[in-house]
Amino acid sequence: MITYWLSYLALGGFAGILAGLLGVGGGLVIVPILTFLFTAQHLPAAYILHLALGTSLATIMFTSVSSMRAHHGRKAVDWGVVRRITPGILAGTFLGSWLASQLSTRFLKGFFVAFLYYVATQMLLDIKPKAHRQLPGAAGTSGVGSLIGGVSSLVGIGGGTMTVPFLLWCNVPMRNAIGTSAAVGFPIALAGTLGYAVNGLSAAALPNYSLGFVYLPALVGVACASFATAPVGAKLAHSLPVPRLKKFFALLLVAMATKMLWSLL
Repeated sequence: MITYWLSYLALGGFAGILAGLLGVGGGLVIVPILTFLFTAQHLPAAYILHLALGTSLATIMFTSVSSMRAHHGRKAVDWGVVRRITPGILAGTFLGSWLASQLSTRFLKGFFVAFLYYVATQMLLDIKPKAHRQLPGAAGTSGVGSLIGGVSSLVGIGGGTMTVPFLLWCNVPMRNAIGTSAAVGFPIALAGTLGYAVNGLSAAALPNYSLGFVYLPALVGVACASFATAPVGAKLAHSLPVPRLKKFFALLLVAMATKMLWSLL
């Protein structure tokens, strides 16, 4: 078991740096690696991806707070946007987590693989929406939030891969888009964690130390390490060549997606 604890800590440290550095939360790495670790631990096969998704969102609650504080200290969070988008985020994420609890691990894995390839392609080609409009009103922003929350809960992420492009499209500067995305990750993670925990309570044969579809040992290990390293990533975001790092990260996503796809086939 000590090997898995060390793996959780290493995963959390890496995910925390990514959260601060790239504004992508860390779930894109946490979910596939937890899937591999849970499989190696022989957790119930029918719920492996449900547990990975729920646990990933639970860890992002802590990562997002740490990353958000670091970006707020650099005045990079637009709290007006956070307030407008949060109602939709909460509704969409909770609904998405309920839907995920009704779906099979095989379907969720296929959906996650497709999403990984999409994000990797976006990063490799440096696809960015052209900034040609302003942010919509409260209702429009909340509506976008519900879509971001719903998809995020299905793939266990903090929503940065959708929140950042949306904010850039609305003429928000990159630095503020990343900082605001880090703050938005908290309501996504909170609603998603509650959804996976509540909807997993009725599932049979879950492993010990589970709260619904949240596996507590992995949560503790990943969250402790990611909370400590997220500020490091936020600091690095202001000094490292982020575009080059994104391409490297995209190749990592392709490798993980391909490994998950191979397991499906």
